[in-house]
This record gives sequence, C-alpha cells and structure tokens, in this order.
Amino acid sequence: MSRLFITGTGTDVGKTLVMTALCWQLRQQGKKITAIKPVVSGFDPQDPGSDAALILRSCGLAATPALMQAIAPWQFHAPLAPSMAAAREGKTIVLEDVAKFCTEHTGLKSDVVLAEGAGGVMSPLNDRHTMLDWMEALAWPVALVAGSYLGAISHALTAVEALRARKLAVRALILSASDKNSVPLEDTAEALKKLIPSDIPVITLPRVQQKEELWKHLPPIGWILHE
Repeated sequence: MSRLFITGTGTDVGKTLVMTALCWQLRQQGKKITAIKPVVSGFDPQDPGSDAALILRSCGLAATPALMQAIAPWQFHAPLAPSMAAAREGKTIVLEDVAKFCTEHTGLKSDVVLAEGAGGVMSPLNDRHTMLDWMEALAWPVALVAGSYLGAISHALTAVEALRARKLAVRALILSASDKNSVPLEDTAEALKKLIPSDIPVITLPRVQQKEELWKHLPPIGWILHE
C-alpha cells in the first residue's frame, strides 16, 4: 500500500486540486483509492464545491452528508485556522485522534491512501500542535503544494526546510499556477529547482479553463507515489 500526505505552503494554493487529480488519475490506472481530508474549516455542507465534496466526486462517489462526514469528521464552519475555527464552536482538535483516524484508514483494502491537510505546513491544529506535528506523527511521505505568486519561492523553501527538519520524505514540490499572477510559472519552477535538494522533483500545474471536474484536465502526477 502507498500512502501520501498532501500539504501546502498556505491556504488556497491548490492542495485539493492536487488531491482530486491524484484520485482521478490513480483510479484510471485501476487503483483502489482511499482519500480523506480529516480536518476542514470554512465548511458548508450545502456547498457542492467544498473540498470534501470535490474529493468524493473525484473518487466517483456522491457527495452525501454521510460520506463527507466519513472522510472529513472534523468539520468547522468558520473560515479560520483549524485551532481557531474549532474554538469558535467550543471544541478542541486532538492530534492523537486525527493521527489515529488516518492510520485506521491504512487498514482498508486500498492500493493508495491519500490524506490532505488543512492550510499550510505550520497551520495550528490546536494550541500546542501544528500540521507539521500531525505529519510527523504519521511519518508518511509528503507532497508539498505551492503557488506561483510573488513570494511563493520563499514560502516553498521555508516549507521544504521545515518538512526535512522533521525527517519527512518530500516526494514532490508541486507548483499550481496562481490566479492573476505576474510571475511566470516556469520561471518560479526553474528558480526552485536550483535551490531545493535535487531528489525533490518540481512539478508544474498550469491553470485550466474548465470550471467543472478540473481534476480530469491536469498533467499526470500519479507517478510521484512510485518515486
């Protein structure tokens, strides 16, 4: 079984786009996929474009409330960092519970288990732990998603350093083209290739014009699970 944790340099950089593309592409290869996004903030159960809904659809499943609860049990309404969104509802996210939820899914009869984090590498999970602590607890290989906006290079390099400091294997740095950005995607990629360790491939994902099922229209990225 292959396992992969998808994280990002921050929010809205394309984590769910990468997640759904992997789900779709691996399914086309005949793989059985388990895809989870345990913690979500800014969640609206009626929104067909929510992260949980998109992940389910890319897996060929209906985005029902029961299935969204099954793959994303820590759901919070406020569009804030998970620790803050949970506090708004009088709740606390327990690192050990989230990590256990992920590891329990590796016992299912799947070829690949994918987990998507919330926010960036250092987004707070609770008052003591960050996403990085969650990833360290799992010790799964990581795909890091970044944008191509001005400043993305610094954010990506900082995130790579943080991940490697915790001995986490970074399978790929995936650059998803930022919206309305003046920095060319390929220029950002070339700059990063010169600065990050040579064993981390840099992948570029251009923006696509389709408004529905974007995951069907991206270049192949499923190969990163076999590196």
